[in-house]
Amino acid sequence: MSETASDLPASDIDWLDADDVADALGIEPGQVARLIHEQRLTGVRRAGTWYVPAGFLDDGAIVKGLPGTITLLADAGYSGAETIDWLFTAEETLPGRPIDALRENRGREVHRRAQIAGF
Repeated sequence: MSETASDLPASDIDWLDADDVADALGIEPGQVARLIHEQRLTGVRRAGTWYVPAGFLDDGAIVKGLPGTITLLADAGYSGAETIDWLFTAEETLPGRPIDALRENRGREVHRRAQIAGF
């Protein structure tokens, strides 16, 4: 789960550093790494700091269904950067990007696709 700057997904993503994520969630910055370790969030590490896509947060909370999706993809062997890329890449069978479907409370559809993504 510890990627470097060269592993950043190619997608056009707004990034938050650990301090910004902590502020948004009302937690201490050190707890962001714990959330990543527990697969409730995923991110990439640059210069010793975790960066998380802003789209993973919604109104002071982690997007509903995101932790389960991260776990499914991690179990399929996806790295944090690969998971981010998968979530931000349009999927014609949804339609749209999986992260948008999660934000629209369509987690079951996303989870089905995440389950088959590793096969």
